Amino acid sequence: MSVALVRSDFIRKVVSVVCLLGLAASAQQGNTALSLQPVTGSQNGGPTATQRPGEPAPNAPQPKALPHPTQADYSKPAPLLPNPFARYKPRQVPPPIFTNTPRLRELIQNGKVILSLDDAIAVALADNLDIAIARYNLPIADTDIMLTKAGGLPRGVNAGVVSNTPGGGVGGIGQGVTGAGAGGTTAGAGGAGAGAAGIVGSTSGAGPQPDSFDPVLSATFTTEHSQTPQNFGLLAGLTGAGNQVVHTTSGNFQYFQGFSPGTALTVSVFNNRQSVNNAQVAFNPAVNSSFRASIRQHLLQGLGPSINTRLIRQAKNNKQIAEEAFRLQVITTVSQIENIYWDLVNAYQDVKVKERSLALAQKTLADNQKQVEIGTLAPLDVVRAQSSVASAEQDLIVSRTNLQLQQLTIKNALTRNLPTNAEVMQMDVIPTDTVQIPEEENLPPIEDLIKQALANRPDYKQQQINLRNSEINIQGARNGLLPTVDIVGFYGGAGLAGSPNTLVPGNAGVQGSGFGDAFTNLFNSTAPDKGLTLNITIPLGNRAAQATQIRSQLEYQASQLALKSLENQIAIQVRNDQFTVQQNRARVAAARKARELAAQTLDAEQKKYNLGASTYLNVLQDERDLAQAESNLVSAETNYAKSRVQLDKDISQTLERNNIKIDEAVTGKIQTNPNVPGVIPNKAALQELNSPKLQPSQPPK
Repeated sequence: MSVALVRSDFIRKVVSVVCLLGLAASAQQGNTALSLQPVTGSQNGGPTATQRPGEPAPNAPQPKALPHPTQADYSKPAPLLPNPFARYKPRQVPPPIFTNTPRLRELIQNGKVILSLDDAIAVALADNLDIAIARYNLPIADTDIMLTKAGGLPRGVNAGVVSNTPGGGVGGIGQGVTGAGAGGTTAGAGGAGAGAAGIVGSTSGAGPQPDSFDPVLSATFTTEHSQTPQNFGLLAGLTGAGNQVVHTTSGNFQYFQGFSPGTALTVSVFNNRQSVNNAQVAFNPAVNSSFRASIRQHLLQGLGPSINTRLIRQAKNNKQIAEEAFRLQVITTVSQIENIYWDLVNAYQDVKVKERSLALAQKTLADNQKQVEIGTLAPLDVVRAQSSVASAEQDLIVSRTNLQLQQLTIKNALTRNLPTNAEVMQMDVIPTDTVQIPEEENLPPIEDLIKQALANRPDYKQQQINLRNSEINIQGARNGLLPTVDIVGFYGGAGLAGSPNTLVPGNAGVQGSGFGDAFTNLFNSTAPDKGLTLNITIPLGNRAAQATQIRSQLEYQASQLALKSLENQIAIQVRNDQFTVQQNRARVAAARKARELAAQTLDAEQKKYNLGASTYLNVLQDERDLAQAESNLVSAETNYAKSRVQLDKDISQTLERNNIKIDEAVTGKIQTNPNVPGVIPNKAALQELNSPKLQPSQPPK
């Protein structure tokens, strides 16, 4: 057989074996992958108003639309078919959406945003940036699941609440902005991410590191030509001027895969073709092939599926933490939107109160001026009336600017691109709802409210899941205390083929052979290589493992106390919320009575003043008392509405009471209209829509 044929046959067979093993490894990886139920849905959003850097031109061919991250399942690898090379290419993630859904534009009438509380919540669920940021934590958690299925360490998921939207606090917009960064800001109770006051480094992932569950195929191809001067010359059988000339071509590959019981499979195949200018070798060129298949099994440290799949369980727990964190984000944001809306209603009604006070002061001034003209009133009372009008105008200006600020706040909470959306920026927002005060509160007993909170609160569930993760850390840390004892069994073989060297006596009748013959001889036990190995590693001090095990136990006990502390905190919060609702409802009732009294007192004083039985100072004081009473009533109703919002939030009933579907919030495609109980139409706002009046954006005359 010629040298060229032997070389060609060798290379062709090696390449074929490598390709077959590579496809087998990929198929094994796809078959062993676990799966989670994917999140379905899509993200609404239109094209951006202006072309951003890196975006294609408007007339450029548009690429195929990619699913939103909440629609894709990133816990699974790219499929093997139809493109086996897809697993080695970057997976495209769609860019974030910076435009609003059409729902907000549908609320615009005559250049104003006509906004009910239900509409405000629906728009926020689709377009609020805090929810949009937190939405990314769900697919991020999926990537950790895929990572741990491959044998890697989970990177963790931020379980904090994003609070970049200003407004909605107890003190209104002046609460400031907290948090930064995609994926969350502060770590929630029991969250997977470490907050500023959390544990910087924990025992998460402690214990033996699992082997790679993904098959790994490595190959090395080498060709070499060497000439080495020899001191033996022709006595050594060299054909040449005393130089040994060797040409070597080798193709070696290795297959490795770990399994959950603590088993690892390694298959190594070595192939070598060599030609040499030596007359004494039996085959020239010669083909050498050998292989070794070894199975390693952990006997102490790293033994068993429970210890080697613990990181997968932690990653799945972290996904549950991320889901509860997103639910908490939706509850927090919806509660914030409700509070912002009630602040807007407060500001809107306060403007109406100030307008009525100004109109009353102007009427009194006009009446006083007429009486001064006919000589029945002193001119000093006109000056006092003018001062009262000026004070009322000042109060109205302050109230209107506050209304503009609240309108800006709620527009910012409901949009993604308010600074660049000049049209929406200039629009007034008219709240069409106001709070309804029930005749009786009919709150459940406090014990039932606390049980409801403990059964549904996302932060409490996060802490419980985090406790399970701490138990897994203890399991890994305890196993890490054990010595490493591995047993390795291996079997292999070797084969030789090539072209017979006719210069060697006795080779005249020997038939030539190729790579196929050498490869076949690997498995027919003509040259077996088998054995058993026991590897033992005992750390004599073992201090690192002891420290890790002790810390994992301490962290678990601290988590137990944190869970109990959260229970106590929840009980106090719910009790306080119940008391606050009862107190604010009593304040509303008192404010209504005070307003009725102030109105009747002013009416009686004006009648006495018209008959000359009273002074203007008394009338002026009663006017101020009525204005204050009306403002107190507006504030009391707003505080009552906010206290109900806080109670729903703390017992985790915000979504259920408002008819909000969490799966729709995940995708941002809101098909179920929210329905907030305890609200009624705002008659003053509806009348303003039918009869245009002075707009809040216009200064008073």
